[in-house]
Amino acid sequence: MTTVRQAPPAGATIAFDPVRLRADFPILATTAHGKPLVYLDNAATSQKPRAVIDRLERYYTTENANVHRGVYDLSERATAEYEKAREKARAFLNAAATREIIFVRGTTEGINLVASSWGRPRLQPGDEVLVSAMEHHSNIVPWQLVCEERGAVLRVIPMNRRGELQLDDYARLLSDRTRIVAVAHVSNSLGTINPVAEIVRLAHARGIPVLVDGAQAAPHLKIDVQELGAEFYTVSGHKMFGPTGIGVLYGKTEWLETMPPYQGGGDMIKSVTFAKTTYADLPARFEAGTPHIAGAIGLGAAIDYLGSLDWAAVAAHERDLLSYATARLRDIPGVQLVGTAAHKASVVSFVVGGVHAHDVGTIVDQEGVAIRTGHHCTQPVMDFFGIPATARASFALYNTRADVDALVAALEKVRKVFS
Repeated sequence: MTTVRQAPPAGATIAFDPVRLRADFPILATTAHGKPLVYLDNAATSQKPRAVIDRLERYYTTENANVHRGVYDLSERATAEYEKAREKARAFLNAAATREIIFVRGTTEGINLVASSWGRPRLQPGDEVLVSAMEHHSNIVPWQLVCEERGAVLRVIPMNRRGELQLDDYARLLSDRTRIVAVAHVSNSLGTINPVAEIVRLAHARGIPVLVDGAQAAPHLKIDVQELGAEFYTVSGHKMFGPTGIGVLYGKTEWLETMPPYQGGGDMIKSVTFAKTTYADLPARFEAGTPHIAGAIGLGAAIDYLGSLDWAAVAAHERDLLSYATARLRDIPGVQLVGTAAHKASVVSFVVGGVHAHDVGTIVDQEGVAIRTGHHCTQPVMDFFGIPATARASFALYNTRADVDALVAALEKVRKVFS
């Protein structure tokens, strides 16, 4: 008989042991090509603990109903659980109030919401939007769309060859024409942890708001939006051990209240006539239609799970994995690391001399090792380094040194095939 460890009560802390922790994630006990699965694509999406899977099942089997509409018991229970998840997200980000927590499909939609609802009414010809050279496409393309429509200009904060933003250049780029700064907290393709607090401080000194893409930060860093001070911060549930299709956009109340609705439909209104519609208060104004109720509740379970861990121990473990992987990969002839910033999350990108990244990924997959290959939705980063693609190993709290060893052994197979 298999014993499944349940998630501890919210607020409880358990000792951190990555080997024991793996039992909480059923997929890690499976195989790929007949070999034990070694999952190293956490920057793309993380695996889900049993506590999240069970919570989704419980919602669909005992609580499924639409929210905010029904006066019957099932709907009221579903609504209570949905709003309880909002409070959990508020606490996770340390937002000042639940009205500052907007449920979205993920970071991509969160950025699009701000670009559309905040940017479109405000940007004028000649205005500038400032992004960094290491942004994911989801923090480039939405701004390009609204800039093209409004006649504004997209400006880029440069980085150095280590994959670190050039803050002196950033400070010089800030001007009376800059309307918003949009930057990643952590680079998905390089692992760089950007100095977001300093970026916000410099922008605020000129009265410029800041949006932070926190998709890659949420699984690795403690986030305090009040301390960071950015006007907007957005995360994706599926990268922080929760379901796909759900995320959070945090926005300061005074900014969200000035923004028109992003979409129209049910639940985002106070009243509708053919002559005029008045809109609901925050956060409902930005949550048109039936939301991803199960996703939000599942995200709440993921937040409970994360909250049960000793985060100092998690951070130390991930630093050890990054250091160990970096050293081991550097010892492999022909392997070149891409992204060597002094402050990094547990992401290692690399190229193997003479071998296309897709071939690297295909061969290591045959050894049961799952890594990501390609441009990682950061084509400007690849252009900067003069390469078409990288292989990327990204670690989570359930990975171990043994996973790194399996990757290194698989890369030795790559060398043999192409020697």
